[in-house]
Amino acid sequence: MAVIGVGIDLIEIDRIAQALARRPRFAERCFTPAEAAYCHSRAFPAQHFAARFAAKEAVGKALGIGMTRWREVEVVRGPAGAPSVALTGRYARRSADLGITAISVSLTHSRGTAAAVAVAEAHDRAA
Repeated sequence: MAVIGVGIDLIEIDRIAQALARRPRFAERCFTPAEAAYCHSRAFPAQHFAARFAAKEAVGKALGIGMTRWREVEVVRGPAGAPSVALTGRYARRSADLGITAISVSLTHSRGTAAAVAVAEAHDRAA
């Protein structure tokens, strides 16, 4: 596999908590119904929303197009429970155009911040 792009993002959990409290449509605008349901099922939803927000930003950076269509990058649970991403729309097209065959993501959070890293890979044509 060849690395096509890497993205990283870090965000304050309080910033997401405030956005969720002040703007009721924030979660609806930025997260899919499945993402929102998962986050709301957790003891501290803002922490999980923040990690997913960071993951979306990291994926946009790894694809080289930034993040403007939030629901087109969805953080899903893989077969073993680890996070992965599902792309639609502009992000799926960009991924296909770059020949990307996999995007690996890693999420983490502490008491005050959440972070994510995304690595976009393609089959190494030289192999």
